Amino acid sequence: MHAPEFVIKPRSHTVWEKQCVRLHCTVSGWPDPRVIWYKNNVTIDPMARPGKYKLQSSYNVHSLQIDRCDFDDTAQYRVSAMNSRGELSTFASVVVKSMFIKSSSQNGIVSEYGITFETHIVDGFGVSFGREGETMSLGAMVIISPNLARYQPEVQWYRDDVLLQPSKWCQMHWSGDKATLTLTHLNKEDEGLYTLRITTKTKYETYSAYVFVRDADAEVEGAPGAPLDVTCQDANKDYVIVTWKQPAVDGGNSILGYFVDRCEVGTTHWSQCNDTPIKFARFPVTGLVEGRSYTFRVRAVNKSGMSRPSRTSEVVAAMDPADRARMRGTSAPWTGQIIVTEEEPAEGVVPGRPKELEVAEATKNYVVLSWKPPGERGHEGIMYYVEKCVSGTDSWQRVNTEIPVKSPRYALFDLAEGKAYRFRVRCCNSAGVGEPSEATEATTVGDKLDIPSAPGRVVPTRNTATSVVVSWEASRNAKELVGYYIEASIVGSKTFEPCNNKPVKTTRFICHGLVTGESYVFRVKALNAAGLSECSQESEAIEVKAAIASPTPPYGISILECVRDSMVLAWKQPTFIGGADITGYFVDYREVINGVPGKWHEANVKAVSDRAYRVSDLKENRKYQFQVRAANMAGVGIPSLPSETFICEEWTIAVPGPPHDLQVTEVRANTLVLLFKPPVYQGRDPVNGFYIDIKEADAEEEAWRGVNEKAISTNYMKVRTLSTPINYKEITDETRITVATSGEKSKAIFNMPAEDDIGIYSCAVTHTNGESSSYTLSAEELRKLLEISHDHKFPIIPLKTELAVELQEKGRVRFWLQAEKISANGKIQYVFNDNTLSQGEKYKMNFNKDTGVIEMIMESLLQEDEGTFTFQLQDGKATNQSSLVLIGEVFKQLQKESEFMCKEWHRKQGPHFVEYLSYEVTPECCVFLKCKVGNIKKETVALWYKDGREVKGDGNLTFTEGVLNLEIAQISKKDAGVYEIVMKDDRGKDTSTLNLTEQGFRDLMNEMFSHIAKSSTALKIQSTEEGIRLYSFVSYYNEALQVTWHHKDSAIAFTDRIKSGVVGEQLWLQITEPTEKDKGKYAIEFHDGKGGLKRTVELAGQAQWPNLVLLFSDRARVAGGLPDVVTIQELKALNLTCNISGDPVPEVVWLKNEREIVSDDHYIMKFESGKYASFTITTVNTTDSGKYSILVKNKYGTESADFTISVFSPDSKK
Repeated sequence: MHAPEFVIKPRSHTVWEKQCVRLHCTVSGWPDPRVIWYKNNVTIDPMARPGKYKLQSSYNVHSLQIDRCDFDDTAQYRVSAMNSRGELSTFASVVVKSMFIKSSSQNGIVSEYGITFETHIVDGFGVSFGREGETMSLGAMVIISPNLARYQPEVQWYRDDVLLQPSKWCQMHWSGDKATLTLTHLNKEDEGLYTLRITTKTKYETYSAYVFVRDADAEVEGAPGAPLDVTCQDANKDYVIVTWKQPAVDGGNSILGYFVDRCEVGTTHWSQCNDTPIKFARFPVTGLVEGRSYTFRVRAVNKSGMSRPSRTSEVVAAMDPADRARMRGTSAPWTGQIIVTEEEPAEGVVPGRPKELEVAEATKNYVVLSWKPPGERGHEGIMYYVEKCVSGTDSWQRVNTEIPVKSPRYALFDLAEGKAYRFRVRCCNSAGVGEPSEATEATTVGDKLDIPSAPGRVVPTRNTATSVVVSWEASRNAKELVGYYIEASIVGSKTFEPCNNKPVKTTRFICHGLVTGESYVFRVKALNAAGLSECSQESEAIEVKAAIASPTPPYGISILECVRDSMVLAWKQPTFIGGADITGYFVDYREVINGVPGKWHEANVKAVSDRAYRVSDLKENRKYQFQVRAANMAGVGIPSLPSETFICEEWTIAVPGPPHDLQVTEVRANTLVLLFKPPVYQGRDPVNGFYIDIKEADAEEEAWRGVNEKAISTNYMKVRTLSTPINYKEITDETRITVATSGEKSKAIFNMPAEDDIGIYSCAVTHTNGESSSYTLSAEELRKLLEISHDHKFPIIPLKTELAVELQEKGRVRFWLQAEKISANGKIQYVFNDNTLSQGEKYKMNFNKDTGVIEMIMESLLQEDEGTFTFQLQDGKATNQSSLVLIGEVFKQLQKESEFMCKEWHRKQGPHFVEYLSYEVTPECCVFLKCKVGNIKKETVALWYKDGREVKGDGNLTFTEGVLNLEIAQISKKDAGVYEIVMKDDRGKDTSTLNLTEQGFRDLMNEMFSHIAKSSTALKIQSTEEGIRLYSFVSYYNEALQVTWHHKDSAIAFTDRIKSGVVGEQLWLQITEPTEKDKGKYAIEFHDGKGGLKRTVELAGQAQWPNLVLLFSDRARVAGGLPDVVTIQELKALNLTCNISGDPVPEVVWLKNEREIVSDDHYIMKFESGKYASFTITTVNTTDSGKYSILVKNKYGTESADFTISVFSPDSKK
């Protein structure tokens, strides 16, 4: 046996803030020493600050680990080793330096010396929970003393120790006394530990809390969560590698892979980069345009659907890294000189071999090559060709045959998984293609990075009432580990929910947002770019409640009695007892000589349970200070602050000392109960009563006032603060109320609730600072309790839906309801008109115990099925029933619909019409009779009929759209009739009929007339021989078309002077010899059985009408003088004369039988003075018989006059 000895002592450390430091030592001794760590002579309790300190002991090696060091951790640390042979201590110092360097030019920095600022962060933000897409604000009040108007501190926000900068995602605001951080659009990237740092001239203060961001609701049910942390790496001229982290939520199905999207800056169009999903969380994107900038996003997909897209990446430019570095660098200073040099143009040089070719990355989806440019490259830029060959062969194949790449990196896709390849690269420029580089070693296509192994043992530890500290063993041999996801599940639920949506790299995490009192199990998954590991084994179940820790220090040390060699001390219970009852107190004392405190001594070795203790063996007239420590099952807490200095001298006053150990309990709205202990020092006479004083907490000392006018003899009193107090009575009658307490829960059970139980009930909790709670049981509350009690005695099976009926395929009738909750032992009875139904041909019953759906199906409804249907449910004691009445019109309508659906089902088993026969009129006025058919086969035929007689139509059924047509090109009245089409084969037939008689035919024609009207052109005006013609063209004319001509909004009455007609597709109105009365608005109206359509034109313009009249008067005309028929005897002479008008003078032509006559000795034709035309036959003979015409024309028109000459001989006449 020997006393403790430090073989290796802890050494001092100087570290940066936020770093981790570990002090360790090696101790020998027998028996094994007990090792305790102290900070500035205060015991270090790891449970007091979970996550801050970690103590470990293994084989006499002891260590203290301090995580996330800050200025407060700068201290002297002592480690003490103690056994039965003695005690030994050694010391080490830890100094924490700030990484923050303050600029001397910073705005608001006070330059005067001697000012010390005190900073306090109050009303801070707590652990917060948000959802993707929401907005969250974090804020805290900051108090700086002294408060100088011209001085402002530096306010900084950190996330996971990374300084945040203002952006579109986060906005910061400082109002002078409040710091606010607003996260405008939450994403999972925003999850983490947020720290507010307030830096003043002399020091800084920080405040931290965790922010959790849950996934937004999936757009498709069962789809995974969105990926996160999308970043771009190794950007080149036409190539960039996009990386991301897998989401914690997979939607209940494994993630099949990821799609990468890109968007060019300045546009809003997203294009997908990969055709098939990739499982690796890293993807090379090629085909970028040099000089352009892009952003990227990633989506996850499983068998249920696509996730929401991730947050977009930062903008990345497609350019050479050297160019990017030059753009970021600082330009050279201006020297004031411009030097111009001339160089001889260099001849083109074929570039040399690329250097240091290697396989940078290889997965089963792609292989990435990288190399360095050659030294011999000339003065122009170079590009590259990549070649590959299967290992073991010498057959090289160029990969990028069309376009060489500009970047010294290249991604190869479409390689055969499992095959081995070698690669080489050639350079090229305008001078030619260089020699190939050295080939790479054989590379087998496949994932080189393995999925991490499952993490090791998971250990949960209590933390707070809503959080648990989870620790686990790291994944073994994990490569490129990204982090861990932690999942939690309430015991028995078998449903795990993620505790974090952003991976954490440590092996310890505090899971917040848990339900107090529930028991949870935890599991952990590791992830890297290859994917997520298997889940670790589930941890042991742990109940969520505050961890048991050492109590805080007692306070308020006072003296109750003092004699020559002893003093009686009293103190107040700690404000926080550590989650467990205090088991006792330890008192220390020290002597103060000339104002200098001495060494502390233990006053009691064994803990005392009372909050008063007599310290003995003191020296009279000496000065002493005292400190007290509280203990519970977690250990002994830190000592209180030293008390005031007291002199040990005997009291001789006549009055008693002060009562002590005041406790308040049964606190109500206007009453409370005060407990206290009598004074230790009674004075000259025994104590015979007590007086109670009271004041408001914030009131001055002068506000104390007495509560009782007469002294009380008991050591308790019910204080009535505002009104008459309530006289509570302890519950003793167990026949009426039974009190049951188990663990942290206590119940009061009313055995037979009645009106006598109306009142106020209170529950007081011992070993607390008067914690209690009340509940008022009113008459209304009693009524509700009685209703609940009745429901428990006579339970009812809850129903989600009442009994309902619906029709199914074949016209089946389904009666159904859904129970909200029913066990597998539930029984169903089906009743119709008080008669129980059973399973058979007519009734098919089914009860789905998983969903609670109960149904009965009938093939059809007969007349005897009219009545009331009832489903009766029973599940243990619980019962319920639901009925449906089907009588009268309701039953008849349901039966009719059922029969129709049955017929429809049988009809559709063979060829049938999906859309029945109808007609369509095209803009070209063709009429198509059409129908849509279904369920046809090769043997199916279609027959068309009109009025019972078969007509030739479209009977070809080898079509894809299932549409049959019958075209009626130029429809007329003869096409009116009843049309029918019959579809048939060996499975049956179906018929569709279309009635195109009377009204049906009129409707069709009106639709066609509407198309004709819409095709009509605008009315136009034309001058003719007779006068003026108004006309309009249509695309198609039908003789049944009805039009009306209007003049000045009145229908025109046609005469010999005004006529209308149709020539081809032209509809015209002719006005012969127009006059002033013919001026005005003309319209043609097309009639289509509806609103019709009008085309109008104005015939009366100031310039138009004179021109038309002038045109009419100046045209060539035959004024008169010619007979219609001339009969003349053979060998006679004939002379005919007529008047001609027109300006200019018309040309005159004579015709015989439509052929022009030339003037000669037989026919003499004259035209004199531009007005008179004569026609002479010198000697008429029988050959001169025939039709004659005179044709006059000028530039304004043409006109003709006809006459007939009949020649006879005298002999024939006789």
